[in-house]
Amino acid sequence: MVSLKAHPKAADVQRVRRALISVSDKTGLIEFARALHDAGVELVSTGGTAKAIKDAALPVKDVADLTGFPEMMDGRVKTLHPTVHGGLLAIRDDAEHAAAMKEHGIGGIDLLVVNLYPFEATVAKGAAYDECVENIDIGGPAMIRAAAKNHAYVAVVVDAADYAAVLDEVKTKNGTSLALRTKLAQKAYARTAAYDAAISNWMADALGETAPDYRAFGGSLKQTLRYGENPHQVASFYVTGEKRPGVSNAEQLQGKELSYNNINDTDAAFELVAEFDPKLAPAIAIIKHANPCGVATGETLADAYKKALACDPVSAFGGIIASNRPLDGETAEEIARIFTEVIIAPDADEDARRIIGAKKNLRLLITHGLPDAGSPGLYYKSVAGGMLVQSRDNGRVDALDLKVVTKRAPSQQEMEDLKFAFRVCKHVKSNAIVYVRNGATVGIGAGQMSRVDSARIAARKAQDAAEAAGEKTPATIGSVVASDAFFPFADGLLSAAEAGATAVIQPGGSVRDDEVIAAADEKNLAMVMTGMRHFRH
Repeated sequence: MVSLKAHPKAADVQRVRRALISVSDKTGLIEFARALHDAGVELVSTGGTAKAIKDAALPVKDVADLTGFPEMMDGRVKTLHPTVHGGLLAIRDDAEHAAAMKEHGIGGIDLLVVNLYPFEATVAKGAAYDECVENIDIGGPAMIRAAAKNHAYVAVVVDAADYAAVLDEVKTKNGTSLALRTKLAQKAYARTAAYDAAISNWMADALGETAPDYRAFGGSLKQTLRYGENPHQVASFYVTGEKRPGVSNAEQLQGKELSYNNINDTDAAFELVAEFDPKLAPAIAIIKHANPCGVATGETLADAYKKALACDPVSAFGGIIASNRPLDGETAEEIARIFTEVIIAPDADEDARRIIGAKKNLRLLITHGLPDAGSPGLYYKSVAGGMLVQSRDNGRVDALDLKVVTKRAPSQQEMEDLKFAFRVCKHVKSNAIVYVRNGATVGIGAGQMSRVDSARIAARKAQDAAEAAGEKTPATIGSVVASDAFFPFADGLLSAAEAGATAVIQPGGSVRDDEVIAAADEKNLAMVMTGMRHFRH
């Protein structure tokens, strides 16, 4: 344990006489370096950063001139030296520290500017293992942590977005304030923590380690939100750098800022619609409170939207709409007929952009791609005193060994609808029941404590939709039904049969499977078991 020693209290404003700059991302570098030089700050740098500054005709001292050692081992060793770390860590007002600096010829470094090797970007582009390892920064995090620890005297910048704040204080205060240095130090530690989290998770994945002894996650702030799920909750939106197409990486073309609930629901909508291959058919998913209230495929995107809307037009009001294909004008015209919060799609044509553009509060997000519903990944959520981590539910019904367990096998159309229903069921809060007919949901029951209640609620909503449309019978007549987990009793199945379902898809695995199968046979229902459950809480 390090012994405690009382040090003199540092002055609030610390002059910046020397800056060490070593950056991978050179955005704004030359303008920043020139402003520092004009303020009388000595510039010290390394490698490519030093070359860029020299090429801009600015005086810069190479770090090797400070240390007396050249860069070596392919640049792996250049700043790991007492001259550098002593200049960052020295307590300027401590007599012993000052004496050590004088004895060993160590000059103070008052400003450290470092952004790290682009490890996350290297992984994201699918680089080979060895290339990823070479992009793990060592000297950068070491210097950042040293400077951040000594923030009483040293300012550390890890983000080009902070250049302006530093320059403003250097110009107006002839140095940096403790308040700014403390804020920068906090950001620096968060950056190195996120960086190490990315490395450790990548290595765990490379090793096939599903439960490492330590697990960390990090992200960078994308948006400070007005509030969370409710107005009394504080919330922010952080992104991890994962290049999965979706709300995190989308381009927002118009509309007011997304809220916490908008982001959550938009993510749910786009992940659901990605279950449907755009090469096979256009698909639309309408989401409300993270649950689908209508999903459909169609001959056209507009046709798919109309079918999805018909499932539950009341709940669709103020909902989120996701498309698996670029949004076109015809579909945009249909969507614009009712109030919608967000539309997310891979792209949008000029007509669609013009039509949606007339709705100033309607957000339009463009993703330039669809997420792969079958790709691996991690899902995590907090619990009191801990964190639950699991792999993403990337199970696909098309890849499963489907088993017909009843006397009657489903027809070709029933089988197509059963697969459709099971894809949707995966994205409905448990207990989940989904009725589908001709490539469209016609009743959805979500989040109930009893599966039979979900079946009844879905049927009730289908009746309400039929009445609103002036139809004599609900669309569940002649539909198929999916359940996200097994039927523990035959009652849920019988409720689906009463609603008019002719075929069922469910995981199976109940101790009463035989009883449920017998009930299906008695009602002449075809039943398929998947062997895979899709709980979603």
